[in-house]
Order: sequence, then C-alpha cells, then structure tokens
Amino acid sequence: MKRNIFLLIISGVLFTVNGCRNDVLDLKPLNKVGSEVLLSSEDGIRIFLANLYYQAPFEDFTYNRVGFHTGLVNTVGIHPDAQVGNAVNSEYNHLVDGTNFGWWDAGYKFNRDVHLLMETIPTITSLNEEKKNELISEIHFLRAFGYYALAKRYGGVPIITEFQQYTSDVESLKVPRSTEKDTWDFVMSECDEAIKYLPSTRSGIDARRVTKWAAYALKSRAALHAASIAKYWNKTPFSGLAVSEGLVGMEASLANHYYELCIQASRAVMDGSVHGLYQPNPNSVDEAVNNLLTLFQDPNVAPEEAILIYGYGKPGGGHAMDFWYNPNQTGDGSPHPGRMNPTLEFVDTYESYADPGKTAPIITTTDGNIGDYNGYSPTKSYLRFDTPYEIFKDKDARLWSTVILPFTEWKGQTIRIQAGYILPDGTAVIEADKASVEVEGVTYHTFGADAWKDYSGFDQQHLAEMTRTGFSFKKFLSPTTVESNQTLGFSTQDWMEFRYAEILLNYAEAVVESGYSEGDAQEAAKNALNATRRRAGHKTEIPLTIENVQRERRVELAFENKRWWDLIRRREFHEAFNNTIQTALCPVLDLRVSPPKYIFVRKYIIREIPLSFPVYMYYSSIPGIGSNGLIQNPNY
Repeated sequence: MKRNIFLLIISGVLFTVNGCRNDVLDLKPLNKVGSEVLLSSEDGIRIFLANLYYQAPFEDFTYNRVGFHTGLVNTVGIHPDAQVGNAVNSEYNHLVDGTNFGWWDAGYKFNRDVHLLMETIPTITSLNEEKKNELISEIHFLRAFGYYALAKRYGGVPIITEFQQYTSDVESLKVPRSTEKDTWDFVMSECDEAIKYLPSTRSGIDARRVTKWAAYALKSRAALHAASIAKYWNKTPFSGLAVSEGLVGMEASLANHYYELCIQASRAVMDGSVHGLYQPNPNSVDEAVNNLLTLFQDPNVAPEEAILIYGYGKPGGGHAMDFWYNPNQTGDGSPHPGRMNPTLEFVDTYESYADPGKTAPIITTTDGNIGDYNGYSPTKSYLRFDTPYEIFKDKDARLWSTVILPFTEWKGQTIRIQAGYILPDGTAVIEADKASVEVEGVTYHTFGADAWKDYSGFDQQHLAEMTRTGFSFKKFLSPTTVESNQTLGFSTQDWMEFRYAEILLNYAEAVVESGYSEGDAQEAAKNALNATRRRAGHKTEIPLTIENVQRERRVELAFENKRWWDLIRRREFHEAFNNTIQTALCPVLDLRVSPPKYIFVRKYIIREIPLSFPVYMYYSSIPGIGSNGLIQNPNY
C-alpha cells in the first residue's frame, strides 16, 4: 500500500542531509512524498528520521506546560520550572491542572510513524545488514523514548508494536492499556534493543543522532522513575478500577529491581570512557562559574558531557529563551522580558563554601530568623551591606551561573533589582509606586533608577517585565547583545537532553535508595555525588544521603525540566505545594545611615496566591475514553 508522508519544516535541526544528493531533495512536490520513494535511500531515511526526532518528546526550550514546541508564543513564556518552586512568572501564578504537560495524541502519532520506519527498513535493498541493524536500534531508542514519555504521564498505556493499517473495523484497532509494570518493562527492553547496535560515537552530519550511550542514559532515567513509583506508591494511595487492574502503581518489592537497572545503565556510561564532566576540576570558584556558563550557552564545546544534543538552526527557526527570560534591562527589544523569576526558596537551597553539605538560607537579620515572611518591620535589626550582592558571598558557583543576583553584571550592564528604600525618618517605601527622594543633595529612586527601562525589579506599573522575587534568570541565555529588536525564535543555543551530570546523580540516588552495595557501589555513588559539586568549586566532600542527592539534583539540573518529574516520581509534589505561598528577597536601600547601605527583607511574593497540588494529578487524564474504551486514571 502506498503511504503518504508529510514532511515538516523542522525548526529543531538534529542533523543535516548531504547536499550533493539530488535524488531525494529534488523530489516534487516536496511536501508530500510517497514512502516507497522517500525511504529508498539513506538521505531519504535521514529526512524521515529528522521528522521523528522533531516529534520525539524532547522537553527542551520550546517545551511548555501546554505541550511540545509551544514555548514561543503560547502561555507567554511560563517555563516548567515556574511550576515547581524554582521560579515564578513575573505576571502569572502557578497554572497547572490535570491536562497540563499532556502527550497522548501526539505520542501515538509519533509511535505510528516510528513503526512505519521500523517496518520499512528491512525491505530496503540498498542497505547492508550492519546499517539495517544500526537503524533498527535507533528506531528502538525512539520507541523507548516515546513510551517513557507516555508512562511517566499516564502509567500503564496501550503498547502497540506494529504499524496499524487503518480499517473501517475500528474495534480491531483498539488496544487495551497494559499494566504500569509491563509498560516500564517494555521501555527497559526497548532500551536494550537500542543498545545492541547503536554506535559508540557519531560525527559529521550524524553527530546529533543517538548513540548507545544515549540509550543507556534513557534507561538510567526511566529505570529511576519506575523505581521511585514502586518505592513511593503508598505515599499517595489511589483506588478504583485502574488500580485494581494494575494500570497505575507498582508493588514496593519491585523498587530495587528498577534501581539496579538504573545502576547498571548509569555505570555503563560512567565506565564507557566516552563521556565525563566538562571541566571537572576548576582552579577557582570564578573559573567554575565561567565554565558552567559556557557549558549551557554552547553545549557543543563539551562533547564529553553532552550525551545527546537537540540542536537549533538559524535565527528565526530557534527558540525564545532570550526573548522571554532576559532581565528587563537587557531585553534587546523584546516587549515583555523578565518573565523568569527564581524564588528565594530556590536560592536558599544552594550550599555555602563556608559550611558545605547543607542548604544555606540567606540571613537578613542579626537574630538569624529565616522563617518570618511578613515583610519589613522597624522592630527588626537588619544586617547592612555595602553592595546588594555581598549577602551572597560564598554561595555555590551554580547559583551565580544560574541566577542574576541584584546589582550584578549581565551583558555589560549592572542589573538593578531594588524593591524600595527606607527614608531617613524610618518610613519604609517598599514595592510601592515609583518615587524618588533627595538626601544630602543626592537623588535616590525606589527601584534603583529613574527610567523604567533602567531597572529590572518590583515596579508594579510594569509588572510583566519586572522580577517580583528579587532575582532574574541567567542559565542558557546568550551573553551577546542583539543590536536589532529581539524576535520570537531568535535564539539558537542548543539543548542537552542527556548529559553526564544527570547520569552521576541518577546513579547516586539509585544506590542510596536501594542500599545497593555490590563491589564499590557505595563509594562510587559518593564520588559521583561529589563530582558535580567539585566541578562547582567545592573542596569538601559530603556523605551519600538521599537528602544530599536530592539537593544536588535540584541545583545541578535546575531549569532543565527535571524537577517536575522528580516531584512526581517521588510523590513529593503534594508535600511541596500544600497551600504554599512562595517567597522573595527584597533588596532595600537604607537611607537612615550615611553612606546608605542595603538591607534585605524576606517576604511572601507580591500577588502570589496559595498553591496546592491535588494528588490525583500524579497521573494525567487520558483523553477520548468515550471512544477509545480505555479505563480512565483515578479521580478524573
């Protein structure tokens, strides 16, 4: 049967096609090509694979709460990490419900296209058996990746392993849900099939296609997720038909099995002599900061760390990180920058070099009380600082490379983040209307400057562009100033879907959670935990504990779209968000002293509402059950 394949204009460029091969590229029309023509050569297969990689569930820069490839215009730049306590949007509150982050229809469309290619490869006479095996393994990776994305959202799902021919007999096409255990086991087996024949390295036009290390990395991530579901299932027990049929949930006795699969897959990458940490031993904290900035601004400089890169092409076909998330002062013509506001809770999480191995909350008062978020009080004795960033002295290098701190430099400008001032008579003007005052012949402004384009925080008359937490965003952003007006899709920084640091932390978590002790596992897991810290300039090793691992995951993988799934798989979301209001750190200029100094106020974020995570949302709602006949997830 002739099947028509619709080629997409792909904004995320994974790999390119050999320009001298005109037999494929000159086909007419180019938007509708029969599979028997398209899949008759390696270049045609490469085009089809590029389409599959584009459809694959890369939770990258264009991934958003309403889906994949939606991060340009939709939801005005509300990043997934702005839903999990790491940040808030400058204008909007938490916008999560049971339909967010869904991937059902698109997931099965992707799966169908995967099966078309899998069915076709064995019939292509121009390919030798070695190339066919390699391609089949690549397709197994894509299928594993797709079912992993479905499983972590929906639990057990229908497992379809062949290309289904459309027929008027709709009932014959329906496939019931498999159990959650069988679905995770299918992902594991698909990863194993991918590992068999995938190459160890790739280069040239194929450099961004998967290798066997990417397949091991996927298995490491997926197995850790499955293990956590089993271990923590009883924290939020569900009931109903989906539970009794095993479509959601797994027995706790299965946890160590999946932890061991994670350990084995992680260790394969760690022992593979291909991947490692980029610049693992900096000579100073400043060097560590610069190394980390470089890694995320251009991961192509770090082939040792980047296990799988999702690439972007020319400006106009890229993403919108710089458009939405630069601070107001460096928006380069973007009408609404400053959308990503890291929270005080997130900043508090980072360690201090002076007292490693624990969170280092920002101390603002002489009594050290960090639990009062009720705002400024004249009865409190506040610590005073000559500069607003002095309070962050000794904080982890990853804070400085991830967050723009008040009055630090970015793109050649001092980013003014100031919430107000204390007048000489003691009157507090904080998060109020724009104002100014003259003291001893000097004019001071509530937000640090007169014109609103010259500061980046707290002005409610320009709330969409101003941080309301006291912090702005830096990780991934380009350090280059755009001369003309910024546009959506202008950014071309590449995305690391899998990187070595995650593998180390997967390994450490799996070992500590399972108590696995074969060989040198405990010592190796401790070393893995401390390796990411060492790369950040830490000299003191800390013990292997689950608390240390989870803190390290949060700061090392921040804004890489991992925390949402960490909270889901470990059943911690409803604990983290239980009538919770997130908090800010307000830099305030104290004009009661001469010369003026800065004090800081820990407070609840302005315009923030209490947020809770309903437990039913640990699984997403399955759409279309009226027609597909599937059993719905609990409480929908």
